[in-house]
Amino acid sequence: MKKKVELALAKVRPFLQADGGNVDLVAVDESSGIVTVKLTGSCGSCPFATVTLKQGIERTLKEEVPEVKEVRAV
Repeated sequence: MKKKVELALAKVRPFLQADGGNVDLVAVDESSGIVTVKLTGSCGSCPFATVTLKQGIERTLKEEVPEVKEVRAV
């Protein structure tokens, strides 16, 4: 599952990098389907980080990796 998550994040990264940010994978809990990420660069301090996390990253991960139930940021 971790490899699938990494591949899905690779699809999101160019959009984040275009705005000066990025996302790092922190952990994948396969038993609960929770993926933990860290938003970095300008994404880490952006007031829209929650929207980016839920509407961008989480939505993409759920589409690409059905086992993902939730994405959380640290």
